[in-house]
Amino acid sequence: MEYSNPEIPEGINTSTQHPLKEFFLLMGGILGIVIAAVVVLTLLADRLAVYIPFELEMQLATRVTDGLPAVEVESPPIENYLNGLADKIAAAQELPPEMQITVHYVDDDLVNAFATLGGHLFMFRGLLEKLPHENAVAMVLAHEIAHIKHRHPIRSMGRGVIFGLAITMVSSTLGNAMTDQVLSNAGGLTVLKFTRDQETEADQTALNSLYQLYGHVEGADLLFEVLEQGNGGEQLQMPEFFSTHPLSENRINHIHAFQAEHAAAATADVALLPDEYAKWLIPAIEGETATSSTLKN
Repeated sequence: MEYSNPEIPEGINTSTQHPLKEFFLLMGGILGIVIAAVVVLTLLADRLAVYIPFELEMQLATRVTDGLPAVEVESPPIENYLNGLADKIAAAQELPPEMQITVHYVDDDLVNAFATLGGHLFMFRGLLEKLPHENAVAMVLAHEIAHIKHRHPIRSMGRGVIFGLAITMVSSTLGNAMTDQVLSNAGGLTVLKFTRDQETEADQTALNSLYQLYGHVEGADLLFEVLEQGNGGEQLQMPEFFSTHPLSENRINHIHAFQAEHAAAATADVALLPDEYAKWLIPAIEGETATSSTLKN
């Protein structure tokens, strides 16, 4: 066999395309997929947020230091009482074991209460002073615990959090930074806005849990009557957690309708507060303990 060494044609190992073109096309495709995934996540954030493990939500909550009211290191008696009542309500609402509720008492005359990420619930003295029996207090707690049960806090800030978690998949540093920005923006945990549908859902869950606990919902409407009547002719400062709620009159009517459907227990007596409850609420004024007359019922 005769061996021949043919001449190699010119241009056989070259291309008319720039060598980086395919690289940029590949990177562009990957980037497009990531952007599309993020867009889908943000659009579906409200639905997807409920699938975020509650343990992760608790971790997110611990990363926030601004915007939360200061709480005492040693729990005061009122806080122990509120947490005990919250535990009963959480059991009635059948919260899963990992969904722990922690009630923080805030010694401030602001008429307010709110639930936030990680099962944290803040109750202000200003509101508690106006609720003369346990059923009204339980209505506030049950409503806020219902927000936590239905994952309303994480859903209300879901887009930013979900977006940050998605970016974390690509860059943990950037993703964590974005999530922290969402959580800390303007004291984010204290300015959560729930939709009216969420508020109605929380109200219904609260009524069901109160009925299970007490056998009736007598006294639950007092909370909204207080907000409508004001204090001494002055309009009460609307609590943050009522800012997007249905009108108080509608909510009172809803409670009365619930009572009508459970007429056998509608006239039941309300539960009294502990004997020392008033003393627990009385704030210190210029180093002296205020008298019971300072309570606003």
